[in-house]
Amino acid sequence: MKIAILIKQIPDTDDVRIDLSTGNIIREGVKNRLNPIDENVIEAALQLKEKNDAHISAISMGPPQAEAVLFKALCHTCDAAYLLADRSFAGADTYATAYTLSKAIDKIGNVELIITGRNSDDGDTAQIGPAVAAFLDIPHVTLVTKIEVNDGWAYCIRERDNVTEKIRVKLPAVVSICKGCNDPRYAHPANILSALEKNTVVWDASALNADPEMIGESGSPSSTKKVFEPPKTDNQIKFYHGNINQIATQLVDDLKIINLI
Repeated sequence: MKIAILIKQIPDTDDVRIDLSTGNIIREGVKNRLNPIDENVIEAALQLKEKNDAHISAISMGPPQAEAVLFKALCHTCDAAYLLADRSFAGADTYATAYTLSKAIDKIGNVELIITGRNSDDGDTAQIGPAVAAFLDIPHVTLVTKIEVNDGWAYCIRERDNVTEKIRVKLPAVVSICKGCNDPRYAHPANILSALEKNTVVWDASALNADPEMIGESGSPSSTKKVFEPPKTDNQIKFYHGNINQIATQLVDDLKIINLI
């Protein structure tokens, strides 16, 4: 079977800075990393590969440096990697992004299962999986914690409000998984060396035969007007010394000063 995984490079959230004059993120010099839940996406695909002799294609949309997350997927024995990179893709919201990703899946052809994370740590919209399924006109299941595939069906489990749901969906389908649904493995050194011999395929808008009115800013019905940093608080740490009674007395006195008791 053919599996496609959708992964994303995001800014390192501990290193993001905002240009206060424009409200835009300062991307120069900012470290990037694989979206954390995508570690689980890769692992879910690998487990299915081991049981179903699957071929895994990793897909990411972003600037040239996003190739780094695709290389990580190759290091985990994914079979092919595709980077969707074009200046015309810039400024895409989730609608335009999902359209672009769906065009790549169409171009790969005969993909039976698309796995994506529930959300990304930067945008946190949780919209990409369902939107890709809508563009491909195939079913989707969200909030999945376990996937198995058998005889053309995906069997999914998800936990909701103390209730376990078991869902069967006919392939092809899109499945959005939850963070922590499995334990991602480390890449074996031999597989890392093998990944160095694999090439990432780069597709632009023309290669995808994408409608110019459906990609980037022009294809985005929503837009971000302003990005700003939340107000910073001066968190001070105070250590108390003495026996339990002395520490308790000092703590109560300090809480009274700031009107918490």
